[in-house]
Amino acid sequence: MSVQVNRRAVLAGLLLAGAATAGAPIPPGPGGRALADVRALWGDEAVVVRGTSSLVAGHRAPAGLLGDLARRADLAGRRVSAVLRRPVRPVVLVPASTAAAARLAGVASVDGLAAVADGGRTIVVPEFFARLTPTGRDVVLTHELTHVAAGTGGLPVWLYEGFADYVAYRDAGLPVGVAAAELAAEVRAGRLPLALPGPADFGLRAGGTRLARAYQEAWLACRFLAERSGEETLVRLYGEAQTGGVERALASLGLSTGMLTERWRDYVREQLA
Repeated sequence: MSVQVNRRAVLAGLLLAGAATAGAPIPPGPGGRALADVRALWGDEAVVVRGTSSLVAGHRAPAGLLGDLARRADLAGRRVSAVLRRPVRPVVLVPASTAAAARLAGVASVDGLAAVADGGRTIVVPEFFARLTPTGRDVVLTHELTHVAAGTGGLPVWLYEGFADYVAYRDAGLPVGVAAAELAAEVRAGRLPLALPGPADFGLRAGGTRLARAYQEAWLACRFLAERSGEETLVRLYGEAQTGGVERALASLGLSTGMLTERWRDYVREQLA
């Protein structure tokens, strides 16, 4: 069963620190600032749980749920750190409802989203996050934390979404055909994607299967680059593309977008046919 869901981040966020029990006093340091923000939001109705490197807070949320999220946030942080090779310390907020999550994120709606990031925190949308499998929850948190930690500025959408999925699926233990089930069905029907996915493919109007395929296409483009040139090179390309543009970054690998597209299409066929 595919765990692919709409994981579109509404806004970029930051990562702060945390450290391991519920309801402990606010410590000095960056975790203290996060806790102070939580107390300002929800007052005495805030429930706080700390993981090894994460801080999770909920509005009237069960401590057991928050404890599970803290463990998953710790895991997601380790997975992102393993690729970026620097510490990642997540802060996760769990509002009481989907409507409250939208208000907290400052958007009209978060329907269909499992998590978003905004203003220094990742916001879990409880109704939709609860529908995910355990593996799906880990994938979603890792994807969002990658956006937060690696940044998204100046990048084509296929690269920033594909890179986040590359990190999210790297240690998830899912076969390619499962993680890219919708795209695999298209390939088996003889329909290869013609171009790397663009903004319209990830937009609100894309919807359903097309949106899932866009994430899968972008993921396999980054997976191809990592297999071709190495994970460290993919990470470097991601950073260079933010400052110098993607064409210049690809040129350092002897590629253009056109060349990448051609080789990526071959890779998609090899992986999914």
